[in-house]
Amino acid sequence: MTEHQSINKSLRQHVHETLEAGRVETPIGRIVDIALIVLISLNVIAVIMESVPSFHQDYEQSFLIFEICSVSIFAVEYVLRVWSVPEQTDLDANRGFISRVRYMLTPMALLDLIVILPFFLGFFFQMDLRVLRVLRLFRVFRLSRYSSSMSVLVHVLKEESANIGAAMFVLMMMIILAANIVYLAEHDAQPEAFGTIPDALWWAVITMTTIGYGDVIPVTVIGRVCGAGIGILSVGMVALPAGILASGFNDALHRRRQQFKEMVDDAFMDGVLDENELSGIREERDVLGLNEKQANAIIQEASNQTRVRLGSCPHCGKQIRG
Repeated sequence: MTEHQSINKSLRQHVHETLEAGRVETPIGRIVDIALIVLISLNVIAVIMESVPSFHQDYEQSFLIFEICSVSIFAVEYVLRVWSVPEQTDLDANRGFISRVRYMLTPMALLDLIVILPFFLGFFFQMDLRVLRVLRLFRVFRLSRYSSSMSVLVHVLKEESANIGAAMFVLMMMIILAANIVYLAEHDAQPEAFGTIPDALWWAVITMTTIGYGDVIPVTVIGRVCGAGIGILSVGMVALPAGILASGFNDALHRRRQQFKEMVDDAFMDGVLDENELSGIREERDVLGLNEKQANAIIQEASNQTRVRLGSCPHCGKQIRG
């Protein structure tokens, strides 16, 4: 490796560590993360306020300047993430192009691209302002990169996708069945509301999701009896996907705590926790998304168990006489 390549790799590694503060703990990385979180939040507020005609008219120039500055920062961040991604995959410079292409096709990288693309497309294509605002609102999803809870949720969605899909399929079948039943019961009495099965689907969706707007209601005896039964049945059906998510989320958190506990127990095997082991434990805590209170409780428990194993008091640390 030449001196130029070595300097380039060192700079690339530094950029990667700065942008990936969740993976590698650095003070500058934390500052960059906080700045980006604030910028994303301000962008979402700006998009919402810009939709108010009076605000848009009075502060149109300010909104435009803020948008240009924000897009410039997001674009630079995106380019730097793509450039430095080989440091994440530990690939050499010759295979850097492959790792960059793979990264650009990941969901988070595509999301980063979506939030800056509308601004540049506006120079080449005539686009509806409302569509641009909706696309700009996608910036709020970038906050998931800085939330360990969101990463856990995404992981749970992937793990439980089959179960959630099955629950949603059953729910859709129940909605279609409910629409057919209420159509047969009500289409003669209310042809304007239940004249077709697609019309009845609106009532079925609103009823089975327990929203109940009340704009369309059964008026016949059979329709009301069917509606009552469908409403009672829907309470359990709608809660099923939420229950699957809650259970999966709890299991994922338990596995992460257990993984962290095993690492701490391994570090205490020799009875001493040195600086390198403590640094590794802190990095693992950040990667797993555990808060400091949870991590300290696990470390304290492991420390007490180690003292007992070595014949010391778990509270004061003094040697216990046999």
